[in-house]
Amino acid sequence: MSYVLGIDGGGSKTVCILMDDSCQVLCRGEAGPSNYQSIGIEATLQSIQSAIHNAVETATITNTVNIEAICLGLAGIGRAADIEVVKGLVQELQNNKFLPITWTLQPANIIICNDALIALVGGIGQPVGIVVAAGTGSIVFGRNHQGDTKRVGGWGYILGDEGSAYKIAIAGMNAALKSYDGREMPTSLVEAFKHHLDLASIEDLIEVIYRREWGVKQIAALAPVIDLAAASGDIVANSIIDDAVKELVKATFTVIDAIFSDNSVLDVVTTGSVWRGQSKIHQRFAGYLIKKFPNVKVIFPKYEPAYGAGLLALQTTQI
Repeated sequence: MSYVLGIDGGGSKTVCILMDDSCQVLCRGEAGPSNYQSIGIEATLQSIQSAIHNAVETATITNTVNIEAICLGLAGIGRAADIEVVKGLVQELQNNKFLPITWTLQPANIIICNDALIALVGGIGQPVGIVVAAGTGSIVFGRNHQGDTKRVGGWGYILGDEGSAYKIAIAGMNAALKSYDGREMPTSLVEAFKHHLDLASIEDLIEVIYRREWGVKQIAALAPVIDLAAASGDIVANSIIDDAVKELVKATFTVIDAIFSDNSVLDVVTTGSVWRGQSKIHQRFAGYLIKKFPNVKVIFPKYEPAYGAGLLALQTTQI
């Protein structure tokens, strides 16, 4: 029986699944972050090793687990230089005598890719379609039947990430402060932020954001404040949500125009925290998209990204 590993390595955690040749997940393990661009290659290696160990040690398999293929879908991987770095990491994994597995990996059985691809494959169940990821950051990625790919966005919170929770939160705070100044129309966001952050005055946002040195994740976690205000009918909050939707729609249009020329049914899977809001953001997105492309099906993920990585790894053993 063939066994493969699927690795989903992101900025907050690493997930590893062990899959057999019938696509059954035998076990699953988690560990810390593995975006080597932000934490370095050694810390990334430690997280991946831990995730593999945590998964395999729970496997209900009597014989030794021999890994024939592996797919690592990692955040921050995009350039050829990144691929070479991670290839070295895979070699380190194979040399680790403390992992409870053996390896029979050929070069063709090692897949190293961006985590957008495994989110696509896991979300749809096959490597064809589009994934629209909108969480702390955002990216839209597509792959067609010919294997052509197109990525839009994913440039980070300073250079991009339109439609992300971070950009929604920033827009919401800007709107609240402009309203407080009298530069823009009144909005319930002023009181909403005060209540959510337990502020005596909206002016205390300065202390929260600057003096506490809040990072991207903490700021992005404020996006539900705008979402709830929009769901309650606030005009300003709804405008912010609609702007975010339009940015994600525009990015998706770009991918469709670039690599999907026919009019066949196309699955678009939506992943990330933004889509779980109460302001009907998912319905708004689907409405805009289907109006122009009636054959598009907007879906929620069928499986997690690590499962997508496992499917990609398994494909290499069946060629």
